[in-house]
Amino acid sequence: MKENIRIAIAVSEFNGDITLKMLDAAKAHAQNLNIKINYVCFVPGVFDMPLIIDELLQKQEVDAVVTLGSVIKGETCHDQVVAMNASRLIADLSLKYHKPVTLGITGPNITLTQANKRIVVVAKRAVDAAVIMILRLRKLREKNIQNKMVVVN
Repeated sequence: MKENIRIAIAVSEFNGDITLKMLDAAKAHAQNLNIKINYVCFVPGVFDMPLIIDELLQKQEVDAVVTLGSVIKGETCHDQVVAMNASRLIADLSLKYHKPVTLGITGPNITLTQANKRIVVVAKRAVDAAVIMILRLRKLREKNIQNKMVVVN
C-alpha cells in the first residue's frame, strides 16, 4: 500500500545549509520507504510556505505535503512570530484540504547547533508522519462505518 503514496515537499531556502541536508535526508528516507515524491518546491522562508502548500494540496497526485525548514533564534522574537504563524496556517491548510501536512520545521527558539543535530531525525519524522497519516486516513475512509467505534492504527 505504501507504493501508492505520493508526497510533495516544501523546503525553505532560508538556513539552506540546514534545510538542503534535511531535503537530502527526507528524499533518502522516502526512497527507502518506496514513497513517490511528485514535487519538491523551494520557498524563500518558512513564513512563505503556506501559499505553495495550498497549491500542492490542490493537486490530485499529492496525498500529503512534508514541510522542511529551520527557524533559528536570533536577537529578537522574530523566530517565534515566523514559526507560530507559519505552523498555524500550515495546520489550517491540512484541515481545509483533508490531506496531511507534516511539520518538519525546527524552531522557534532553537540554536544553530541544535538545528544541525536535528537535521536527519526531523526530516525522517516528517516523512514518517505523512505516511502514517495517509495510511490511517485511507483506512478510516474505507471503513465508512456509522455510529461505531473504530480504532485506526
